[in-house]
Amino acid sequence: MPRYLVERTFPDGLPTPAAPGAYAPIIDCNADGGVTWLHSYVTDGGKTTFCVYDAPTPEAIRRVAIANRLPVDRIREVRVLDPYFYG
Repeated sequence: MPRYLVERTFPDGLPTPAAPGAYAPIIDCNADGGVTWLHSYVTDGGKTTFCVYDAPTPEAIRRVAIANRLPVDRIREVRVLDPYFYG
């Protein structure tokens, strides 16, 4: 399964979940689209995120982003480079 890095901009900052499990609806919607959210990095006081996904295509990521009402600025296919493997 290809891996992707998704850049998102939240002009007003990333909404903070109110309670544990708050992201469950997003995770469920992603799964329905064949997309797995692995983790995210948050910068700029919550205004920019870089989210790592496994998905069949960039279009699948865009579809679930629309369904989840999440912005998508850029999607790039990536691969893991493990420095300890070569060290």
